[in-house]
Amino acid sequence: MSETWTRTATALAVYAVFLLVERLALRAVRGLGRRAVVLSSLSEHTRAPLRWFMAAVVLWSTVREVLPHALDHLLSLALIATGAWLLAGTLVSVEHTVLSRLRVNERDNRHARRMQTQITLVRRVTVAAVAALAFAAMLMTFPAARTAGTSLLASAGVIGAIAALAAQSLLGNVFAGLQIAFSDAIRLDDVVIVEGEWGRIEDITLTYLVVHIWDDRRLVIPTARFMSHPFENWTRREAALLGTVELDVDWAMPVDRMRAELRRIVEDNTELWDGRVCVLQVTEAVHGMVRVRALMSAADAPTLFDLRCLVRERLVAWTTSEHPYAVPRLRTEPVGHGPRHHEEAEPDRLFGDTPDGRKRVHAFSDH
Repeated sequence: MSETWTRTATALAVYAVFLLVERLALRAVRGLGRRAVVLSSLSEHTRAPLRWFMAAVVLWSTVREVLPHALDHLLSLALIATGAWLLAGTLVSVEHTVLSRLRVNERDNRHARRMQTQITLVRRVTVAAVAALAFAAMLMTFPAARTAGTSLLASAGVIGAIAALAAQSLLGNVFAGLQIAFSDAIRLDDVVIVEGEWGRIEDITLTYLVVHIWDDRRLVIPTARFMSHPFENWTRREAALLGTVELDVDWAMPVDRMRAELRRIVEDNTELWDGRVCVLQVTEAVHGMVRVRALMSAADAPTLFDLRCLVRERLVAWTTSEHPYAVPRLRTEPVGHGPRHHEEAEPDRLFGDTPDGRKRVHAFSDH
């Protein structure tokens, strides 16, 4: 009994020393501030698991030999679980450290967003693998599980085939998530049109991705479905885009003046226009109207949308105020009057040469 109390007191003393050292180290890291981003992130994500893991280690090294078998087994399980928790926290802290160095707020941030996507998915895969291995290790501490595991290894092929068939959809989504991570087909914060919706990639996991739609809805799509259907990626090569505004005007519209007005509009709004493209062309001239298309460029998709709305509004206002005769109208022209007998002959043929027909001719004629 005295040996148990001695070992317990030793364990408490060792753990108290650890807590004191941990607190001093934490203050030192906070004093370094932004100069020690790695240490700050590491202390933030591993402080809790490190305390529990060290408690399990201290107990394992001091009082394990005097514990009953059940408590000894429970301590082994705790050691495995807290060790996996500590490893997962370390992986998360490394991810946050690397992501903090990526400059995703720049205009041309394709490389940063690609790295962000890959690091995030790799971290999720590794954390899931650590959790699975820890669970397997905990199961193997049970004698019955070890015996079952030996028999399962003999039929691993059959069981693997059955599991693959049962989890076919899940595995398809997982492999699609890995494909997204390393194929560079899409990245976090990409602007896409998918399922008829315009939005931005907000999150990518191994099984699904989330599209933040322009009206603040979230479209959740399984990764396998996303990769098996076509979609538009507006920012795969670069963030800068081209946009159009089309207007139908009368044939009398002076196109050269309209082109000059378009140039003046975009040059007065350089915070929206990036200065690359400004073109106005007549793309169609049939029936009673002329279709003009204004082509302009902007640094990214949201800016382009605002620029298109502005150009459309200003061109409509300019047309109605400066050239109202060029506003599209539907023209109707009366048919010229011919000889009297032709004017009466047409209604006769329409209504027939009967008393009722002649009455209708009189009602619909202009005399």
